[in-house]
Amino acid sequence: MKLKEKQKAIALRKQGRPMGEIAHTLGVAKSSVSYWVRDVALSKSQRKQLNKNSHSVDAIEKRRLSRLANTQKRRNIIMADAMKEVDVFVKNPLWCVGVALYWGEGGKTQTTTRLSNSDPAVITVIMRFFREVCLVPEEKFRGHVHTFAHQNADKAVRYWSEISGIPKNQFFKTYVKKSSASKHKRNTLPNGTLQVYAHDTIVFFRIMGWIEALKNKKLYD
Repeated sequence: MKLKEKQKAIALRKQGRPMGEIAHTLGVAKSSVSYWVRDVALSKSQRKQLNKNSHSVDAIEKRRLSRLANTQKRRNIIMADAMKEVDVFVKNPLWCVGVALYWGEGGKTQTTTRLSNSDPAVITVIMRFFREVCLVPEEKFRGHVHTFAHQNADKAVRYWSEISGIPKNQFFKTYVKKSSASKHKRNTLPNGTLQVYAHDTIVFFRIMGWIEALKNKKLYD
């Protein structure tokens, strides 16, 4: 046990210092500080001040920036590992088609894996890509149907559930659009459009890493 650090931690805690600050000052883990000072009783005024500080604008902003930094660090690690996989995956046709589809049609923000399309063939392929290449667990999938007001929303959900293999109870409430587009255009989408979600941050970062690698790799000569 780090006896000297423990003694300093106890002394600082008795002064009413927050555990995060103590850990930073001593260069130790916050969990260690928590264990060392577990028997230190704070006064009512000290507890009040700690609670006040934890809800201050500066404290909230500090936590927000820390979360962002941790997310970016995690993103960089996952993407770097994914970029190393390209030489192996590029030999897999399903990987190539899936990454190309996502590159062109998929969402690139909010760290949520998602793709929207009205072509059942595209949905079928991207679902195979998510399941067989990305190994997305079934419970992570969500579907969101967009239809026009004159269409049968329940029928559209049944249709896209069969195409995607996503159970109907994993669909969001259907978005019904009152479109000003021509009737002919609306009739070309009898089942509306499906947006597929795969709520898995690691999968999103991996796909972004694959795309980034393909942007810089000389595979097309």
